Amino acid sequence: MGKDVIIACDFASAEETFEFLDRFTEEKPFVKIGMELYYAEGPSIVKEIKKRGHKIFLDLKLHDIPNTVKKSMSVLSKLDVDMTNLHAAGTVDMMKAAVEGLTREDGTRPILIAVTQLTSTSEERMQNELLINASINDTIVKYAQNTKAAGLDGVVCSPLEAGMVKDACGKEFMTVTPGVRFADGEVGDQVRVTTPEKAKEIGSDYIVVGRPITQASDPVAAYRRCVAEFVG
Repeated sequence: MGKDVIIACDFASAEETFEFLDRFTEEKPFVKIGMELYYAEGPSIVKEIKKRGHKIFLDLKLHDIPNTVKKSMSVLSKLDVDMTNLHAAGTVDMMKAAVEGLTREDGTRPILIAVTQLTSTSEERMQNELLINASINDTIVKYAQNTKAAGLDGVVCSPLEAGMVKDACGKEFMTVTPGVRFADGEVGDQVRVTTPEKAKEIGSDYIVVGRPITQASDPVAAYRRCVAEFVG
């Protein structure tokens, strides 16, 4: 499993997105399309970015009853994305249904991962607001074990938890980690963050990087720095 940097294209329109991607004349970065862009532009944005030769992580974080998630994943499987996700909190049955829905007739499917806890969630918020009394680490490991039991490929977790997820679920179990910032950068609204270099040491398979690249004065240079620090 090769390591890779995924750029979070959290833009409000196709125009902004293509203006950004046009800067990359040599590379075709792996890109993440999240709710904002997908809800603004619909499936056409996925097809157009795919046509340009980029790999796509469609980050819609499905969370509903198993039947609804299964049908929704069946629709997403036709978009030819490379990776998509859901919330592990939706239970093992929901995750199993998602795998069924995402699997095409020929047996292929995109990589499917589950969100354990969002990187904006602290243990205090989890316990006080969600009434989850276990520690955040125990919760993340349990969600990861549920994800593996349901037949998914891995989880989205903060880089700080990637090592313990690997310990609990095995080295082949994938960790996709947002919350990555350069050592000299701004943290923003995420509370569980680390650097590309540290994420590599901990064992992340993919890092998802947004603002440190998209809002950099030279996004291509920032992307290359990320790749150099994480992939080596």
